[in-house]
Amino acid sequence: MSNFDANSFHLLSGDCKALQQALDALAAQEINLQLTASPPSPPPVFATTIAQPATVSGPATYMRGKQRTLRFLPSETPGWRFKRTDIPNAPEIPAFLSSVIESSRAIVLKAGPPGNRIRMSEHIVCHRLGLGIDNLLIETDSDDPPLFDSGGVELAEALRCAGHVEVPSCPLEHHTVAVPVAYVNPERGSLLAWLPAKAGDSRLHLDVAIDFPTAIGRQRLQIDLTPANFEPGTHARTNCSAKEWRLAHLLGWLLPRYRNLGYTQRNILVADKTSYLNEPRLCLGNGKSLEAVWHRTCMDLCAALSLLPPGRFAGTILSYKAGHAIDVEFLSSLLKQKKLTTIL
Repeated sequence: MSNFDANSFHLLSGDCKALQQALDALAAQEINLQLTASPPSPPPVFATTIAQPATVSGPATYMRGKQRTLRFLPSETPGWRFKRTDIPNAPEIPAFLSSVIESSRAIVLKAGPPGNRIRMSEHIVCHRLGLGIDNLLIETDSDDPPLFDSGGVELAEALRCAGHVEVPSCPLEHHTVAVPVAYVNPERGSLLAWLPAKAGDSRLHLDVAIDFPTAIGRQRLQIDLTPANFEPGTHARTNCSAKEWRLAHLLGWLLPRYRNLGYTQRNILVADKTSYLNEPRLCLGNGKSLEAVWHRTCMDLCAALSLLPPGRFAGTILSYKAGHAIDVEFLSSLLKQKKLTTIL
């Protein structure tokens, strides 16, 4: 049974019975890996940005044979923003929840005219919280971001090498929730919950569990989010089932739902019902791969959290069988119901 009582949560969506079932299922799942960290003392006072510009290029995600480029620029404006250099006079696209127009298979951000969008933005914006870079302007030559064989290593390394500096004109706020909140989907049995930070603790704890009907199976990871603990997740590629892989290559030109034409067996993890079609990464000593849960934690959940208002976040977040859509719904409901509170 779970140590958590569903009645102690404020429900953003769902019902108490489904919430308790999800909490119990999460508690029953084995923890495969834990990474902790000491609380920062004192917590950072000012927002950070990069010290100098940085550029990365790589193969496009949605168009086979194309190259795409991202240019990271220092910024004093709070938050992350995208600028399409291929669209004349295009407005900047704020990397906030208010810019999300789609979240079923990836997080798509948009501002202004219909074509001014960024697809699969999560693999980029996750670095806001993951690396602790609060302010950034990203110039891009397309809505189709690069997809690297290494996962997100090239992006993370470019941002690290650019150096980090404080922005004295931009004080940094720290947020948590005042009471435990939860969002549950009874049909899928999926859960997202946020528990308040303990007094004097500015850390963000992530407890993430997945359960796939493929070789990926059941995986669970617990980390205190720091740049060092985030680093393994930058090696984790996105994943798909063998069926999705075949559809992308057979029907991708015809069906937009499967138009991930840049997918290769080097840049994504492909899982059949009982085995992987390629070599998984981030394996434990017993050979069990945690690549999928690392990706879910660092590239998906951290990305959604990075779409919250500027600042850092504290407390414990539970994620069980969740994905992009429930991430966005959970956090949007959190803001709408004004459940975030400032602690520093």
